[in-house]
Amino acid sequence: MRFLVTSNKRKYIWLVLILLFLFFWSNREEISHFFEARPKADYLDFNRPNGDSEPRAVVVSSDEKIHMEVFDRVHPAVVNIATTTLNMNFWLEIIPRQGQGSGFIIDGEGYILTNNHVVAKAQKSTVTMADGNKISATLIGRDPTSDLAVIRIPSTYVNSVVTLADSDTVRVGQKAIAIGNPFGLSHTLTTGIVSALKRGIRTQDGNQIDDLIQTDAAINPGNSGGPLLNSSGEVIGINTAIYSLSGGYQGIGFAIPINLARGVATQLITSGRVARPWLGISGISITPVLSEGLGLDVREGVLVVDVVRGSPAHQAKLRGGHNEVIIGGRRLLLGGDIITSIGERGTADMKDLIRIVGKMKVGQTVTLHILRDKRSMDLDVLLAERP
Repeated sequence: MRFLVTSNKRKYIWLVLILLFLFFWSNREEISHFFEARPKADYLDFNRPNGDSEPRAVVVSSDEKIHMEVFDRVHPAVVNIATTTLNMNFWLEIIPRQGQGSGFIIDGEGYILTNNHVVAKAQKSTVTMADGNKISATLIGRDPTSDLAVIRIPSTYVNSVVTLADSDTVRVGQKAIAIGNPFGLSHTLTTGIVSALKRGIRTQDGNQIDDLIQTDAAINPGNSGGPLLNSSGEVIGINTAIYSLSGGYQGIGFAIPINLARGVATQLITSGRVARPWLGISGISITPVLSEGLGLDVREGVLVVDVVRGSPAHQAKLRGGHNEVIIGGRRLLLGGDIITSIGERGTADMKDLIRIVGKMKVGQTVTLHILRDKRSMDLDVLLAERP
């Protein structure tokens, strides 16, 4: 019995020794490193000088050069805007709430263009410059309809001003560069292309904004009010909104064309408000189906249903409908004038008409090309300010 116990012990000892040997053998490199002395810094390969006598030039692509040059030129004129609004909680206590957005300096006198929703209802706006300097800003004017606003800082703090492009020349496929402060991260650059033109969205205030530039350059909360730039570093639009199901960037962003913003900013700076022209009519868009059903001589245009008394259209003697009919459950007045174009611009539908008139100025005289009782006529209309 004693012999059997001794034999079993030897077997266990040998088994343990074999397992230990296999363990140390499979981890021999790690174990050897444990006993080695740590190397000196100059012994490491990545700290040794290259064998080349001259340093190699860093390869920079043409695209990278464009991005770097645009950022270096423009970012000093891009600012972070921090706002403070006062809100009331459940216990009727007034509490401050912080908000953030972007903007850019458009004039040497310190005027900064941004989005209306960035500064709306703000009791205080603080601008942070590229050098970190924080400056209190004054609201000059804001326009909820276009979601644009202008604030101002003292001109002594202005070291750089952006250059505005002609957004009417923007084409789908060209480079789009956005600079802003997403999530409060100062002066962030993202790139993409112009994905589409003439997009329309409805803002949180219920206003319809048309002719927007669509881009896939990353735009996130905090980018609002920042510039969208072309390869020359010129501003083609103002980043204003994103399409997102998650609240973050999903590849679809929208920018207000700078030509529209230029006109709005000019009026806000010079008068503190935006005066918009109007015709003073209500109408329906003519479609091929409607044209065939009513026996009209045109397949597109605007059929005038009603003319507001005292409006520019009324002064120009534009006629509304006078024959009451019911079409698709809707009661309409037919027999009015049909607007086919304004000046040289054709009006395919009511949306076209509103867009064209919106780009004109109060006090401007325009020529309406109309059909009245199947006869072509021209009427001159002096545009007045929308009441």
